[in-house]
Formats: sequence, C-alpha cells, structure tokens
Amino acid sequence: MISSSKAEIITIGDEILFGQITDTNTQWIGTQLTDIGIRPVRKTSVGDNKQDILSAFAEASQRADVIIVTGGLGPTRDDITKHTFCEYFGTELEINQEALTLITEFFAKRGRAMTELNIQQAALPKNCTYIPNLWGTAPGMWFEKDEVIYVSLPGVPYEMKSLMEFEILPRLKKRFFTQIIQHKSIRTIGIGESFLAETIASWEDALPPHIKLAYLPHFGQVRLRLTGTGTDQDLLEKQLQEQVDLVLPLIGQHVFGYDQDELETVIGSLLVNNNATVGTAESCTGGFVANQITSVPGSSRYYEGSVVSYSNEVKMNVLGVSGETLEAFGAVSEQTAKEMAEGARKLLNTTFAISTTGIAGPDGGTAEKPVGTVWIACATPDTTYTQLLSLRNNRKINIELTSSYALNLLRKTILKTILL
Repeated sequence: MISSSKAEIITIGDEILFGQITDTNTQWIGTQLTDIGIRPVRKTSVGDNKQDILSAFAEASQRADVIIVTGGLGPTRDDITKHTFCEYFGTELEINQEALTLITEFFAKRGRAMTELNIQQAALPKNCTYIPNLWGTAPGMWFEKDEVIYVSLPGVPYEMKSLMEFEILPRLKKRFFTQIIQHKSIRTIGIGESFLAETIASWEDALPPHIKLAYLPHFGQVRLRLTGTGTDQDLLEKQLQEQVDLVLPLIGQHVFGYDQDELETVIGSLLVNNNATVGTAESCTGGFVANQITSVPGSSRYYEGSVVSYSNEVKMNVLGVSGETLEAFGAVSEQTAKEMAEGARKLLNTTFAISTTGIAGPDGGTAEKPVGTVWIACATPDTTYTQLLSLRNNRKINIELTSSYALNLLRKTILKTILL
C-alpha cells in the first residue's frame, strides 16, 4: 500500500481552452479526491496536441502520485488521448475483447448499428488496465509507471462521474494509505479581505501546523476555509470547531453562516423561524435581489413579491415615493431608498421590505454621484434602516454586490428586530 496522497488533474480538449465549454469536471474530481484524503496539487488544461499532452504527463509525474486525465477518448480523429498514451508508455493499440463486447451490447440495446469508428473505441493500449464504462462507449484506462498511477476517463461529465464513483475511487482507497482531509468554512460579509486578515492575524498565526487557512472572496463576502489533516476524523472535526470558536469573538458580527450556507438560505430560515415575510423594491438591481431570494426552494413561505421601479413614475405611482423627494434629493438618495422600502412594505403587506436605488453604470454618473453610488434600505413596522454603498465602475459587479449587501442589511435588520 502506497503512503502518498498527491494528485494532478489534466483536462484535454481544444474546446476547453477556447472557452467553448466550461470545465466542471475538475472541480468535481478535486472534491472527490479530497474526500478520500488525496490532495490535488495542480490542474492543467491541454489542447488536442500530442506533444503538449506528453509534456503535461511528464511534468505531472514529477509532482503527483495520481494523475487523472479526462477527455479525448471519442471515436473521431481529434480524440488523440489513447494514441498519446501509447507513445508515452511505448506500446500500441489492440482491440480489447471485453471492451468490444460491452460496446456492441451498448449499441444493440439502442437498436443502432456499429461503425468502424465505434469498433475502434475498443482499441486500447496493450499495457493499460481496462476500466469498463457502463454508461457510454469510451472505456476508462488505468496505467502505472514509476510508482505513478495514470487514470484516463471520458470527458462527458455523467460518464466520468460514474466511472470515478464506482471504479476509480474504490481502487484508489484500497491502494493509498491516506490522511483524512477535513474542511470547515466560516462565511463572512461586510468586511474586506485585507481588513479581515488584519483582524484575525494573531489567531491565524497561532493555528496548529496541521490546520491551514484560505481566504476566498466573492462579491462582498469572504469565506474563511480551514483545512485540517489527520488520522482521526472525530478529533479533527473537534479541533476545527475549536478554532472556529476561538475566532468568532473577533469577527462574529460579520459571520452569517458556515460551510455550504448561502446568504439567501440563512435569511429564509430567519424569516420562517420568526413567522415573518419580506418584499422587495428594486431600481438599479432590476430584480436581481428577488431572484436571489426566490432561488431558495420554499421561498414562497416568506417572500411576497417585488416592484421593479426603474422609472420615477413607477416609484411615485406604485411605491408612493413623493415627487418632492425625487425633486429635492433625486432617485439615487437615502430619502428615495427609504420611501421605496416603506412603500413596498405597505403595498405588499410584509414584515420587512428592502429597496435598492443607484447608478450601476457604466455611464450615468456625476461628480456628486459617480457610477457605483447606491443606496439600500430595509423597512420594518417600526423603523427603516439605510446604507450607502460606494461600488465600482462595472455594471454586473455592482448589481451583484448591491444585491449581496441588501440581503445582508435584511439579515441584520431581522436579527435586530428579534433582539428588541
């Protein structure tokens, strides 16, 4: 049994490099390897070029003990993975009778005739271990050279996942004596990555050697991911939780959840648990906040609806924003955001309502109100909270950031209301 746990993932195909398809395989494979204690150290994408693939194999073998290769196993001329493996291992293709039988049965069950190209899919390098593919026609292959394992899988996601789950992962678990790799994430919002790092610097410096910290920022949020390694899973989980408990006093006001928690799901739970409802009034976000809230299954229990009040006329005629407010302060103002939220709460008859109004860009800004100036508000039965955002010169980013901050304002407002 090999005592090692490093892996590299290589995806093959021009379509990936050209951006014609999104590589979702690597993310999934990395998660599965980590779950069994094999640590991915690099991922590489290579086009349909034999020399580039050969170089990728050679380089990966210097870093990893397991090399997972996906793609390039189809029946057409541009699928060159098997031929490249033959050159790399100094062998040649031959028809594998097990593979041919399985492929023949695959076509027979579907009432389709096999072509010569289909037959050639059963041609495998002589020195590989054949991995049957019960979900398609491209067989998997397992090679070993200089104590490095090479696994070749089809690029079609459902075929790759099935082969990994039922064939490759069980074999790797038997072959490798690995440590447990355990993750614990703390989800924060409302504090920048650099400020967060400064705040928790002393805690981070005191982390034990077997626990590592990563900062993962995304649209106003920062996920702190703790990764621990060990041989006792229960002990490791306890140690990770101890570190979470130690850091919470430093950043608790910015923490909205853990692990797979999303802001919208946390808010949904708060609303359900407090028998509360919410509505939205959106201008610059154009319904994106509503989209985030309703992305959660069961959101109809607490979400009543939305008014996308892009024009001043809709702000006045539907939400009840006064003309005097718009005249005196403008559509992008604290006063307008406040009246939008209050109007939406009354109109939709909800416990809470959040509003957004701003200049998403890329144009429309002024010296006084540049692009990225946004006001958000959250109305309750008793008061209305507002917040000014100074964002960027990028429309898409501004919309997503505004939505994230608006949802967080709602979360904080719900918590304040509960404590009152």
